[in-house]
Amino acid sequence: MTTLRAAAQLFTIREHIKTTEGFAESMKKIRNIGYEVVQISGIGPIPHETVKQIVDANDLIICNTHVGFEGLRDNPEPLIEQHQLWNCKHVAIGSMPDSYREDEAGYRRFAADATVVGKRLADAGLTFSYHNHSFEFVKFGQKTGLDIIYEESDPQYLRAELDTYWVQHGGGDPVSWIRRMNNRMPVVHFKDMALENGEPIMTEVGEGILDWPEIIKACRDIGVEWAAVEQDICRRDPFESLAISYRNLAELGVC
Repeated sequence: MTTLRAAAQLFTIREHIKTTEGFAESMKKIRNIGYEVVQISGIGPIPHETVKQIVDANDLIICNTHVGFEGLRDNPEPLIEQHQLWNCKHVAIGSMPDSYREDEAGYRRFAADATVVGKRLADAGLTFSYHNHSFEFVKFGQKTGLDIIYEESDPQYLRAELDTYWVQHGGGDPVSWIRRMNNRMPVVHFKDMALENGEPIMTEVGEGILDWPEIIKACRDIGVEWAAVEQDICRRDPFESLAISYRNLAELGVC
């Protein structure tokens, strides 16, 4: 069983981190909430050295990123250098490009291509993970697209970054899927689901219907290092949403 630490997924506050000034002020707010770790995603065109200086000044660690798949596939060296500068070991993509989504063969092709990308990153001391939404739960016979991605790729080179909300949204069981990724998932995305007029909406961790004690236990059992709190859509100030999630996770023993 591993220690599980909370991180703030910066995509949640993407509208506030488009400039250097906005990023610096936002990192102060994140640190004041209590987060010691962030996942870089959704930031503006800020020099990599400046990002490193700002996170260091706020005593923050970068645990993971979201980057574009095409850049990793076609020109990985600049991204490798960026992550080495940030002392960030884990690299992920936020979604599978549209060109792979058309049919079962596309999912298999993505699994093969992702394995090649992951091998290049592994050679540089980095890991490569895939973040799902719910479209990957499309069925091809008895298997979902997400089954194919993980069964057809090499687990040494393609890790998981499961998103609890999107697994539930796609009809899967977050706890079961987490346990399937044993020793294959360094970072998980924590996002809760509530129901409004029978329709799913995103909400703060601990404010919805997901079984967080079981999710947290499963993450610890399989070796997840970081729980990145993400909320794509907030119905209040996104910093307040991140604070609510942080407080709820602290009560559940994740800090």
